[in-house]
Amino acid sequence: MYGESALWQRRLGSVTFDVRPLRPDPVTHPLSSAHELRVRYAETDQMGVVYHANYLAWCEVGRTEFIRERGLPYAELERQGCGLAIMDATLRFHAPARYDDRIRVVTTLAELKSRTVRFDYLIEHAESGTKLVTGSTTLIGRSPDGKVVSFPAALRRALGEVDA
Repeated sequence: MYGESALWQRRLGSVTFDVRPLRPDPVTHPLSSAHELRVRYAETDQMGVVYHANYLAWCEVGRTEFIRERGLPYAELERQGCGLAIMDATLRFHAPARYDDRIRVVTTLAELKSRTVRFDYLIEHAESGTKLVTGSTTLIGRSPDGKVVSFPAALRRALGEVDA
């Protein structure tokens, strides 16, 4: 039988990464980054709780900043003729965020293929560390006319693919 550690391993090119940490440290885990936000009043419902769709917008912030930190702003990627379209998104809600909370979005590169990339997310309360939401998005490369395309070498290099 396979060991538990095999469940937590992901391959990126010829390198295998352990993606087990629930709260990866962006300093020691190069495939993760963290960004803090403050919950705005407009993001909450009448009870002061964050409306569920806003968590996906925060995942987008985490994802675009993750790519930007690696030297490739999303606008540059689009200038190269490749957009990233979401083909799958999942969220699991653990606890609510409320108006004026400081939250942290931890984004981890989970899988990179020639035309798709998956990011995992942990959204937590920045001060208490309470897990609020976990999720993932899978994105596919799209040309300006909507056709599926392979990722440009610049994106694959930025995301750490060795052979790009």
